[in-house]
Amino acid sequence: MSYRKGIILGGQGNFPHQFLHSLTGIALDQNDNLYAVGDSSVKAFNSDGGFLKSWSTSRPGWSVATDEREVFVGEEGQIEVFDVSGELQRTWRNAELLGRVTAIDFLEDQIIVADALARCLRRFKSDGSFLNSIGHENRMRGFNIPNGSLDFAVDSEGIIHACNPGKHRVERYTREGELLGHIGRFDGRDPEGFPGCCNPTNVTVTEEGKVYVTEKAGPRAKVLDFEGNLISVIATGAFDPNCKNMDVAVDSRGRVYVVDTIRLQVHVFAPEQVEKETS
Repeated sequence: MSYRKGIILGGQGNFPHQFLHSLTGIALDQNDNLYAVGDSSVKAFNSDGGFLKSWSTSRPGWSVATDEREVFVGEEGQIEVFDVSGELQRTWRNAELLGRVTAIDFLEDQIIVADALARCLRRFKSDGSFLNSIGHENRMRGFNIPNGSLDFAVDSEGIIHACNPGKHRVERYTREGELLGHIGRFDGRDPEGFPGCCNPTNVTVTEEGKVYVTEKAGPRAKVLDFEGNLISVIATGAFDPNCKNMDVAVDSRGRVYVVDTIRLQVHVFAPEQVEKETS
């Protein structure tokens, strides 16, 4: 499978659809609308890339997620919850359990967040009640994240797939925190492996059993199956070479969205067969 580079969203600048200093996270809803967070704001785009709206957050956002009814923005020490129009509904504050929220995902009626300062995942009830931590019961007392960011995704079976870049792998956990296994290995030449000191940095998964990851130094996006076999290198030269912690998302058409954290852009890549079917 090969991918073709498509539209680019955002960019650095002062226009409403652009970001001035940072672009840290993205999320897609069931209609393939994109929410992007950076510069203490959320910006929304439709499935064709058209700018819809933006709203401010009280602190710089590190991550964003949506459960279709609300938009969650992870920040330092808190999560702000907005309705889809951008009206603030509530704020979860907990400096101990929400040190730096670099990823958010949902598991039935529960919410899981990545706390990069504590180097572990936190599981909460929908009302914000704490349930347990995930990934801290190892010799390092947490994930090995030299890049300062922790990312994960929940698959359709409720299994949590979390990046452990210092170990060059994606690990699988139950909601209770049991390590089920992992995929990945260090390899500086074979694209099936993960190069450098600490890759992959970001991950998302799909119902079809695919794992999409991004890497740094040099920046790259690729897709593997749940056994760790390489399906495709999506893109390599499309990003600024200094990019790291490039968030990634996949829409209902199989298009892959990747953040360029230096140029403050979201690149969209479409599988070749999708381009042919829609042309």
